[in-house]
Amino acid sequence: MAFKTLASFVSVLAALQAANGAITRRVACPDGVNTASNAACCTLFAIRDDIQQNLFDGGECGEEVHESLRLTFHDAIGISPKIAATGAFGGGGADGSIALFEDIETNFHANLGVDEIIDEQRPFIQRHNITTADFIQFAGAIGVSNCPGAPRLDVFVGRKDATQPAPDKTVPEPFDTVDSILARFADAGGFTAAEVVALLASHTVAAADHVDPSIPGTPFDSTPELFDTQFFIETQLRGTLFPGTGGNQGEVESPLHGELRLQSDSELARDSRTACEWQSFVNNQAKLQSAFKAAFRKMTVLGHNPSDLIDCSEVVPTPPAPASKAHLPAGLSHNDIEQACASTPFPTLPTDPGPVTSVAPVPPS
Repeated sequence: MAFKTLASFVSVLAALQAANGAITRRVACPDGVNTASNAACCTLFAIRDDIQQNLFDGGECGEEVHESLRLTFHDAIGISPKIAATGAFGGGGADGSIALFEDIETNFHANLGVDEIIDEQRPFIQRHNITTADFIQFAGAIGVSNCPGAPRLDVFVGRKDATQPAPDKTVPEPFDTVDSILARFADAGGFTAAEVVALLASHTVAAADHVDPSIPGTPFDSTPELFDTQFFIETQLRGTLFPGTGGNQGEVESPLHGELRLQSDSELARDSRTACEWQSFVNNQAKLQSAFKAAFRKMTVLGHNPSDLIDCSEVVPTPPAPASKAHLPAGLSHNDIEQACASTPFPTLPTDPGPVTSVAPVPPS
């Protein structure tokens, strides 16, 4: 009886070990260097290394990263069940249509300037075995991994490329009202107001080339090379100046020389539906990371059934650790904050020492 019990235990243990092995078994990739949980992910290692070296300037968090991240959104948001309900084509979401139908979609006003990164990305798509739809989202996630403080974003492959362009006016504009922006996100993918705020964390590593064409590369916060909370702090500072010509559609006054503030960011930071969520990111880097990661994951699969896609997130490098702490820019104080959240006081933050902050433009690659 004891022997039978021992034999039974050994059998169960062997079965568990076999099952665990099946769960953790990895595929040796043809390159002889990497392994992956799914063979479909193997091709991504070479693409990752290529774009890191030749698109992102050796792994920097610079202009091409900013533009690649912008492109993920402008492609994915091009979907509208509301339009589809009328019998017209409502768009395919993250399907690559913005690049595949570049001659159409880049002429939409909201997509002004995205043709530049589309043209930069095209040679990489042509020399690798990947759909345009997958590449756009993959490049954005890899680029963000270069930015200190960023979350490690999820990557999926298996999207089919678009066969027709997305409809116009599916990408929100910086001069749109908060009502319009929230409605657009809700239509596109059931995004809540909190998820909209989380997605706008992308503006922490962003700059504008075309809002004021006289000052290309103007950042939205004072640390565009860092994925930090400064964007959420500085959008709540009282605007006092225009960094360039002023009077541009979709622009309002900013608090710092060299920093541009979008009208939509300003209004979302102060609207009662979003102000407290906006403020909650001010000194909470961990929440910034987790909320953006979740919102990006939801956005990156718009138009697709996630169960039909393959998770290749393991290919994404671990981003560098945060390189800054929440602070008020030099020359400004808590008195310059325009308190918008009615329920929670604005956090007390240190002020940078030194002369009044002036923000340099993001240099072209």
